[in-house]
Amino acid sequence: MPPDTKMLYHRRLGGRMKGKDFLSIADLEPDEVEPLVARARLMKSSDTERRLEGMAIALLFEKPSLRTRVSFEVGIRQMGGDCIYLGRDDVGLGVREPVSDVARVLDRWVDGLVARVLSHESLRALAQHTSIPVINALSDLEHPCQAIGDLLTIMEHKGEFTGLNVAFVGDGNNVAASLALACASVGASFAIASPKGYRLAGEVWREASARAALRGSTLRWVEEPVAAVRDADVVYTDVWVSMGDEGETEARREAFAGYQVNEALMDLTRPGAIFMHDMPAHRGEEVSEGMLDHPCSAVFDQAENRLHAQKAILAELFPMYKVEC
Repeated sequence: MPPDTKMLYHRRLGGRMKGKDFLSIADLEPDEVEPLVARARLMKSSDTERRLEGMAIALLFEKPSLRTRVSFEVGIRQMGGDCIYLGRDDVGLGVREPVSDVARVLDRWVDGLVARVLSHESLRALAQHTSIPVINALSDLEHPCQAIGDLLTIMEHKGEFTGLNVAFVGDGNNVAASLALACASVGASFAIASPKGYRLAGEVWREASARAALRGSTLRWVEEPVAAVRDADVVYTDVWVSMGDEGETEARREAFAGYQVNEALMDLTRPGAIFMHDMPAHRGEEVSEGMLDHPCSAVFDQAENRLHAQKAILAELFPMYKVEC
């Protein structure tokens, strides 16, 4: 671990998130995002602190997952905690019983809650009716844990954030929202290329714009992928049809025709640019067949770094929780 990374971590972190929960990148002040990434990098290179010894963490998942579930389960166990996985059929969040009742019951049994939900409103209700930390493992609005892992990957490959150009090609979805907020917070410029009907949500755009102004970076939307990726250091894409959007499959495929990231598009970037995708990927749709295995691809580094990012988030939240209780 480079000495400057250690100094950044020790200088800036120490249980100072705005509240007990991590539902959005906006739950971190702009100057807290890079130190959290530094913490993840430090934890990746050192022995795991067993901060969760004797704790039980519930994983409440309304949506299936490979990377999110396994990385959280492994990370929690490496930190000394126990995991309880609750799938959609186990709980029936808001169907079998109100979200508030589920929250109040789990609050009596477990020490933390990692929730992957259909609606961000469910996350807010879980947080409102619990005294334990609630972590957003994906909602329809944001995917903040993914963004911290993404920044860790960018830092490892590029060495810094200031002056970098990050281009996102595709839907202004939850992944794009958290990435825009995260990049703006660390001084990286962010451009998104999407059709007019698939831009980032207004509240995300306003918050990301304010953060970019503070850090001296830029935020822009363009309609053409070529305009976004020209001179980019990072090119990122995601599926055109996210879970929950299956009813719009044909309309989305038509809207995003021409938004594929392929070798020709990557040729327009800066030398040494990397390609990123949060996965799972649909080869032949948002990415060409060979992009995940291209020499510029960092997608499997991203997947690995979810583990380290989530451990850093857990380490950041739980000292605060223990002190308050």
